[in-house]
Amino acid sequence: MLRNYQHSIKHSLMTEWKQVNSVMVQMPTGTGKTHLLAAVIYDHLKEEQGKCVWIVAHRRELVEQIEETVARYGISKENGRVKAMSIQWLSRHWEEAGDERPGLIVIDEAHHALADTYKELWLRYPNAKKLGMTATPCRLNRKGFTDLFDTLITSDSIADFIRQGWLSAFDYVSIRPDCEEQRLIDGLEKRGPDGDFQVKEMDTVLNRWTSIERLYEGVRQYANGKKGIVYAISISHARNIAEYYNNKGMNAVAIDSKTPANVRKQLVENFKRGKIQVLVNVDVFSEGFDCPDVEFVQLARPTLSLAKYLQQVGRGLRKTEGKECCMIIDNVGLYRLFGLPTAYRDWQAMFEGRLAGKGYPDKNTRIVTYMAAMQAKDERLEDGGQLETIVSHGQLLEYLQNGIPLPENNVPQPEELKPFKDRQSGLWGLREGQTITAAAQYLTVFDVRDQLAAVKFKDNRVGIVDADGNVRMKLDRYHRIRFLPEEIVLIEDNAGKTFYIDLKSETLYTEKPKVLRFGTIEMLKVGMQYCSRTKHVFKSRSMIRDFNIIPRGFYLRIYDSSPCRQEFKLVDSSRPFLYRECVCILANDVNDYYWLCGELADSSIVITDGKGNYYHAAAGEEKQYIASEHPRSKEEDFGTVVPRLQAEAEARAVRMREDSRRENEQKQQERLATIQNALPFQSGLKWGLKSGGRVIVPPVYRSIQKPVGNYCAVEANPRQWGVIMLDGKVVVEARYTHVEINENGTARLTTIPGKVKTVKLKVK
Repeated sequence: MLRNYQHSIKHSLMTEWKQVNSVMVQMPTGTGKTHLLAAVIYDHLKEEQGKCVWIVAHRRELVEQIEETVARYGISKENGRVKAMSIQWLSRHWEEAGDERPGLIVIDEAHHALADTYKELWLRYPNAKKLGMTATPCRLNRKGFTDLFDTLITSDSIADFIRQGWLSAFDYVSIRPDCEEQRLIDGLEKRGPDGDFQVKEMDTVLNRWTSIERLYEGVRQYANGKKGIVYAISISHARNIAEYYNNKGMNAVAIDSKTPANVRKQLVENFKRGKIQVLVNVDVFSEGFDCPDVEFVQLARPTLSLAKYLQQVGRGLRKTEGKECCMIIDNVGLYRLFGLPTAYRDWQAMFEGRLAGKGYPDKNTRIVTYMAAMQAKDERLEDGGQLETIVSHGQLLEYLQNGIPLPENNVPQPEELKPFKDRQSGLWGLREGQTITAAAQYLTVFDVRDQLAAVKFKDNRVGIVDADGNVRMKLDRYHRIRFLPEEIVLIEDNAGKTFYIDLKSETLYTEKPKVLRFGTIEMLKVGMQYCSRTKHVFKSRSMIRDFNIIPRGFYLRIYDSSPCRQEFKLVDSSRPFLYRECVCILANDVNDYYWLCGELADSSIVITDGKGNYYHAAAGEEKQYIASEHPRSKEEDFGTVVPRLQAEAEARAVRMREDSRRENEQKQQERLATIQNALPFQSGLKWGLKSGGRVIVPPVYRSIQKPVGNYCAVEANPRQWGVIMLDGKVVVEARYTHVEINENGTARLTTIPGKVKTVKLKVK
């Protein structure tokens, strides 16, 4: 039985087919697209006797799922009138189709239909009716679908389906805009062939244990014990996540394109039956995966693609008995690019190619309104405040059921900057959507990138202007100019010689610069020379090596023996060799580079510029002027100011060490309080510790004794015993022939037979 909205869409489809042959239907994930197409196929076979139906998808798994669904309508593949196939198989077997002429061709996940392999269907079978089904009729590159489909039929929105009870409500948590992870993601600049973030760069930046630990903390805090799907960046990233989760006691498996089909099928079946808690995947379960009791979705892969975002979160929005809501854990800040899943989408504009299905990192601050501002925050988050609640399912339902518009739904979608030509004058201007931002005044617009345009002015000189036409850079009379990735501009003169400009420093180079990243600080390598991307550019001597460049968090230390500015004062004059040749690039300073005068006890630094000014710089703070080479008062004298700074830094360092010690002790006590019932368990030939079915110490020891208080004796190698805490922290290295732990927190350690020493146990 079709639901009312499915009947309505089916009626609209039949009406459109009276006028046109090709129709695309948009329905959100989880609202029954496959059931609708099965009903359409059923009716078509009854009305068009002798005609067959082809169902085409871009992955074999989708084909199998479609076959299972249509079989419920009594349409099995054995009857010969319905054929389901992947586009890859069909593109290699056109000849096997012979003279068969399908009366209806159904394209599942039709947002992939712009590929040339699909276009062949239209060329070979122009008279067949075409039905394209998708939740997301959009493309990152803003290519429309009107060359293939004559019209688009849209269903109700995700917000409507949640209000009506057909889709699940959700809780949504996201990383904070000022957290470390968001800063790393904001620094992603490379793009892949499809216009999305480059996988290699994402993997380099985010496939690390600190980030994976934060992913785990997100699941532990917001979805502990729940069944869910994690979307990873790469095969390595997925496997690392699954390994980490398993070590923490979560039953997780990684599935990717290299997983054998039979193994993948069995793992999915185990997941559906509840034998596996977490599926970590790489673009495997973004489309067509049907498991209604998914309780959480974790986003661990940044993307600029609206289609990817909605396909992924949609896996958790299916309804099932006993499921109150879905938890969406956004560890990569996609909310700030796309809004909530319930946000308004102009599908018609995307279908026509007037709007890209894309997130806009550079416009986040002006296009996103935080619902988080209305949500009470718990500042005691165990992940250090990385995540914040954007909306709870209760709050979401209250908005939807009372007809109150969500704040984000009222925010206009961003338009891309585009050139336009004035017919009367023949000149070019700039516009965003229908809004003209720069009047027609340029002879040519060579290129547009984000909010900048490369243009030729009326005097035949070329340059860079912003969206409003403000001149950012004006150059000579060059033949052409275009944008390269990572804010590099290529210019070509009339003789065909090319030059390159770094937009950040506005510096011209005769060789193509290569962008290097050291944490959040960027450098350029031009030939054998390293250059800063500051307005006042540092250029190294040509023989400098990579090991001369040392990242120090908030600054970059560069050892360079090229002649520097005049002599300057040092914090520690007894060790001039450490600092005399050190250049310093600050992470938050785009204007200048500095010479390093010394490091203080709290890791802050004293630096000097080329004008005789001295500054104090620390992590997360702007540099502060402290002294001058030519002081006008005692307060500006280096010899007076620096000893005071040293004393203050030493005091801060002592406090920081003490705070860190107390914080670590508190966290450890909290961890230990949750695992007091830990017991040894054996896996193969090795032993570990479990607490309530959760692995807290993986099986890596030859033997483990029953815990005494918070401590446990372990044997690493034959007759080499030591002591660990219940959370796995090593207290006593395993090198004793025997260990006996006492209730009073001491241990008797036997070094050789007959020789015993007693120690007070404490964490190293």
